[in-house]
Amino acid sequence: MAQTKTDPRVIRTRKLIMDSFITLSEGKEFKDITVKDITAEAMINRATFYYHFEDIYDLLEKALSEVLLVNLDSNTYRHDELNEETFVKIFEAVTNFQTSLSNRCHRGYEDTIARIIREQLEVLFHKLLVKQKGIEQEGALKTTAVMLSWGIYGASVEWKRNSQASPEEFIKAAVPYIEHGIHFNK
Repeated sequence: MAQTKTDPRVIRTRKLIMDSFITLSEGKEFKDITVKDITAEAMINRATFYYHFEDIYDLLEKALSEVLLVNLDSNTYRHDELNEETFVKIFEAVTNFQTSLSNRCHRGYEDTIARIIREQLEVLFHKLLVKQKGIEQEGALKTTAVMLSWGIYGASVEWKRNSQASPEEFIKAAVPYIEHGIHFNK
């Protein structure tokens, strides 16, 4: 089956739009950025913007997903197992991503950011679990990936809200329970 290649000009233009959006977000809150601002910064017309993105919310979602993927750098985890080092790396990437966004995005977009983080984490955890445990446990691994993604996201929110510790110190306290489970004594 032939694989279609994306025109490099399309990739460059899409990156130019995202970069322009990120540049603008350094000086303005998301709610104050318009398509006109982005097209002026990128030196493109509105039709080009709408060729690549449905609207500014679509751009926000795709730009944040891409930035998070860069932070997570999935190549780093390609050969890793789910162990303490991997959990620490993932947690640090998520907390770095959240910290970098804290001054850029209006509080009203926290749900969008949370969903993006959880979705990306779910994909990453699922890949790692399937690699480690095998495809025969697909249903259980999917559920586990969902639980881990929500758990890491929730822990990152708690760290951002209340912690004096570094992200590494914060997550290392919980890793033994994540790795080995909670054993209840009767």
